[in-house]
Amino acid sequence: MADKIAVGGVSVDTRHWIGGRRVASSGTFPDVSPIDGTTLGEISRGTPKEAASAVAAAKAAFPAWAATPRAERARILHAIADGVEKRLEELAIVETTDNGALLRSHRRGVMPRVAHNFRFFADWLLSLDHDDFDTFPSGGSAAGRGHTNHVSWDPAGPCVLITPWNAPLMLATWKVAPALAAGDTVVLKPAEWSPLTASLLADIAAEAGLPAGVLNVVQGYGAEIGDALTSHPDVRRISFTGSVPTAQRIAASAAANLTPLSLELGGKSPLLVFADADLELAVDLAVEQYDNAGQVCLAATRILVEEPVAEEFTRRFTEKAARLTQGDPRDAATDVGPNIHPRQLEKIDGFVQRAVAAGARAVIGGHRSDGQYYAPTLLTDVAQDSEIVQEEVFGPVLTLQTFADEDEAVRLANDTRFGLAATVATGDQARADRVGARLVAGTVWVNCFFVRDLQAPFGGSRQSGVGREGGTWSFDFYCDLKNTVTAPKGWTDHG
Repeated sequence: MADKIAVGGVSVDTRHWIGGRRVASSGTFPDVSPIDGTTLGEISRGTPKEAASAVAAAKAAFPAWAATPRAERARILHAIADGVEKRLEELAIVETTDNGALLRSHRRGVMPRVAHNFRFFADWLLSLDHDDFDTFPSGGSAAGRGHTNHVSWDPAGPCVLITPWNAPLMLATWKVAPALAAGDTVVLKPAEWSPLTASLLADIAAEAGLPAGVLNVVQGYGAEIGDALTSHPDVRRISFTGSVPTAQRIAASAAANLTPLSLELGGKSPLLVFADADLELAVDLAVEQYDNAGQVCLAATRILVEEPVAEEFTRRFTEKAARLTQGDPRDAATDVGPNIHPRQLEKIDGFVQRAVAAGARAVIGGHRSDGQYYAPTLLTDVAQDSEIVQEEVFGPVLTLQTFADEDEAVRLANDTRFGLAATVATGDQARADRVGARLVAGTVWVNCFFVRDLQAPFGGSRQSGVGREGGTWSFDFYCDLKNTVTAPKGWTDHG
């Protein structure tokens, strides 16, 4: 196995990063580009041995990193952000080649956001009032009067972060950046379908001065190394983004040690289009759901349109969607790229063909395109209790249903086992407030989509997840809260 491969002219190390050095495994797995099916190279295939070594390295590095002054931790995080910006073009090329997302999106949005993730949490760390968030009189009983309570957020310990393939580096750094800022050490396990930019991140972090063992990267199949990571007694936090079935296995594995979990899972989000909406804006919001070939957990794949405008909305939508260009994501003219893997393509097509067999009508699409591509699809005549409405497809497949009034819109929107996000298109702010308050979702967008501020909590309800990420909520997860109570001078306990 070659230790390094060239991807779009960029050299990428194929080995694990453990304890500040590259470590090879005896076995490998192929990394295949979804663009044209080319095998990019053979990647070290982790085993429980490498998983245990990575946790041991994180445990050994933890005391010194946790004791590192906040200003120094923040400086290193800013240095990592500098490294990301310096290598932005390389990262964009490698990730596009590895997972098939649009190159222009990586250049303009994704990779700048990766750098921002580190800068944001570095600055947020420095905004904390040193070791104490608050000091206040105890109140309570007479025996406690005059005592002070000092609340500190202490680093928790080694964290296992398991990340998905659809936005590999951005979603990894949503987790890595706050964990490192908090003073934790990390074992990052990237998805096996898109592992390459995690390897580059390890290089960037080392060049930025991150001490050995603070960030470790282990590659491989979740079925082979996942349990060794999530059941390890030295792991203090587990954060996972991915599917509900995998999350259930992780939760069962972590249960023996009562390891705290953060889970960001699937979605079947609705877009509610009311008759008073700006219809052109609503159509734009709907077509935007084909971004990244529909491989976005937040995607509003269920379009719900108020009856009086349903026909006009459908006409405008199909006209606009027909103008989308599908092809090589490295081409600036491409709007929709490939799906990540042949298995994912089979899954998508299976959903669509079963829906059509059950009576759904494909207004557009409904079939594969050449290569590893699926035509942007809109299905109508779908039943609310059907598989295509209830289950996450994770591809460029939308359904369209109509509603008569607000109550029916909310009922349809909330009628799934998920609760990740929802989008409301309306010209009536009072209606937006009413409907938004009734929707079961971690995020509600009104006349916009995918606006994500790191100061805000992000996560889902129901089977869309457990916990929240972003701002204070990230530090809540990656830290142990400690309250130190100090008696006033001269105080004695009189029993």
